[in-house]
Amino acid sequence: MIEVKDLVKQYGSFRAVDHLSFTVEKGQIYGFLGPNGAGKSTTMNIITGYLSATEGTVLIDGHDIFLEPEEAKRHIGYLPEIPPLYPDMNPQEYLKFAGELKGVPRKGLPGEVERVMALTGITHMRLRLIKNLSKGYRQRVGFACALLGDPEVIILDEPTVGLDPRQIIDIRELIKSLGKGHTVILSSHILSEVSAVCDHILILSKGKLVASDTPEGLGRRMQRTNVYDMLVQGEPGLLRELLKGIQGLRAITTAPHESGFAAVHLETDEDTDPRAQVFRLLAGADCPIMELQSAAMSLEDVFLELTGRDRS
Repeated sequence: MIEVKDLVKQYGSFRAVDHLSFTVEKGQIYGFLGPNGAGKSTTMNIITGYLSATEGTVLIDGHDIFLEPEEAKRHIGYLPEIPPLYPDMNPQEYLKFAGELKGVPRKGLPGEVERVMALTGITHMRLRLIKNLSKGYRQRVGFACALLGDPEVIILDEPTVGLDPRQIIDIRELIKSLGKGHTVILSSHILSEVSAVCDHILILSKGKLVASDTPEGLGRRMQRTNVYDMLVQGEPGLLRELLKGIQGLRAITTAPHESGFAAVHLETDEDTDPRAQVFRLLAGADCPIMELQSAAMSLEDVFLELTGRDRS
């Protein structure tokens, strides 16, 4: 659906986007992550045609955004971080105005305005001035504008910034619903939001793509060890002696948990699964395992691992 090839954006001596290439498949929700200054918003502005590129190409459903801008933009709905709303209009007036600018056929425009207002939950606010709406409802008006014309691709730059928890949940649900019929690209600093909503994650650092995978795949790729946390009946010292000789062990810690129990943390080589050994050793010593969990790297862990040196 979207193909970015060798994209470069140069501002004097500063390179905001550095030979960036990636592909966005149809019908998926993509998360766009990176520290401040990593090039996320610049890239999104280039994809949507708001900025030119120094080098490279961007294809939207086969149309070059630089050579065929009008045709390419017909496939895109864009919600910038601060929606360009007119505060003295009401949502119905604003969406009608925006629809005319987007080239929505005049005959079908009233019905299209009704459709996007219903989809974003602002129908009952249609006649209230935008300047009198809460930030959450203003964000919904921006969403409705992005959806006008039913574009195949929806691009959202920090859609939940500044919203309260209830509004964030509502916007997340809206994004999930959009993913059923659209391709969505979502930029956010809230990693838990990206992990909860997105099918695929792209991580940028200093203008370069440093990772592209599913949330689960990123965790597996970055996991250099197998990690297990257990709750075992037994004394910490005894358990440590029992387990310190298992194959592929990298680290072991034991600590008292509550009366008669201990918390055990094991790390082994990536290609070693110690669970069978652990069960046999502890069963033989009459130290039953009450809980065992395999611990994976969180998206936060992966993000810091890949961008830890990027503080710009």
